[in-house]
Amino acid sequence: MLKLLSILWTSFRMALQELRVNKLRTFLSLFGITIGIFCIIGVLATVDSLERKVQNDLKSLGTNTIYIDKWNYGGGADYPWWKYVKRPVMKYDEMKVIKSKSQLASYVAMFVSNNVNLNYGDVILNNINMYGVSNEFSNIQSIEVDFGRYLNESDFTRGAGIGVIGYKVADELFGNSEKAVGKEVAFGGRRVYVVGVIKKQGQSFVGGYDYDNCLLVPYRYFASIFNPDNNNPNIMVQGKSNIASSALADELNGVMRQIRKLSPTQEDNFSCNDVAMFSDQIKGFFGKVSSGGWAIAGLSLIVGAFGVANIMFVTVRERTSQIGLKKAIGAKKNTILTEFLIESAFLCIIGGLVGLLLVWILSLILSSVLPFPIFIAPNIIGLALSICIVLGVLAGIIPASIAAKMDPVVAIRTK
Repeated sequence: MLKLLSILWTSFRMALQELRVNKLRTFLSLFGITIGIFCIIGVLATVDSLERKVQNDLKSLGTNTIYIDKWNYGGGADYPWWKYVKRPVMKYDEMKVIKSKSQLASYVAMFVSNNVNLNYGDVILNNINMYGVSNEFSNIQSIEVDFGRYLNESDFTRGAGIGVIGYKVADELFGNSEKAVGKEVAFGGRRVYVVGVIKKQGQSFVGGYDYDNCLLVPYRYFASIFNPDNNNPNIMVQGKSNIASSALADELNGVMRQIRKLSPTQEDNFSCNDVAMFSDQIKGFFGKVSSGGWAIAGLSLIVGAFGVANIMFVTVRERTSQIGLKKAIGAKKNTILTEFLIESAFLCIIGGLVGLLLVWILSLILSSVLPFPIFIAPNIIGLALSICIVLGVLAGIIPASIAAKMDPVVAIRTK
């Protein structure tokens, strides 16, 4: 163990000496490693951070949740919109039947939205999302109230003109979001008493709900003002914790066919959209992006590996007499081989650390510009160091083998 530590320390000192003595040569040779690590880690960190953001946005749509809608969310270039546009919309009564008949559902909620112009005094906000929801909506969605309270059971039952508003709406209407609680906001001659302000959510990359820019009211109140049928309502169903979303979708498909009295020969006039489907698609997309980053960075790493190999060839030639002296006093081939391999690995690690430093600086800059933070995960840092060690060993294997096989008498006489 002590011998191994001694070899590591000696190799580390020799690598630093190589940097001090031949700064320009070493820098140019390690530049390829630095750029390669910068490309790989930069791409992986950005893609990983973006994927985290998108996946979190998808979770905000509800985990293990099926959206029953007249539209199919699959999309695509060949999307047959004409097939879905004439389908009947979801009904509030259908939601109640699903709640009573489904054995796999944990929560069932109705959702509908429309845009309104909201005002308080002289301040007017255009195109605010007005969401009409039923009482189990908050069980499916993760809604955190910053000030005041969320809608309670009696609010939903009475269909009262009571609501919660988004952080951005509260801030722009009242100057301070905390002041919104207890005030009345108006739209189209109607008034809504604000009982709470939703915690700031930030921009979503997958569409969904814009809680920062919304007015959330009971479904019955929404239906008393607007015709839900004109606003494409949908039914959200969250499965029980031990139930797969595919099984839930199959059950809901059967329940909906019963509700709408469809015969076996009739096709569905509704769609059960699984949110998990989008998560799988996103993983596949980001996997392809990461592969592209690996391909680009791989070229730089290959160039860098040749640069390190060149350093090690020169180093072996410059230390030939030292190698001969070590072998003459009893150093074994494996010891010489190990010293040079570790030194080569240390040189690559130094180049990789410079690349990581550049990525860290870039992440700070991008985090201040992008709507999501760039996070360099520990496993990505570990991957970078592992790549450096492997490249160092591969780049130094031939020069180290040459050094290990030298004849001590010939090596000592070499100048």
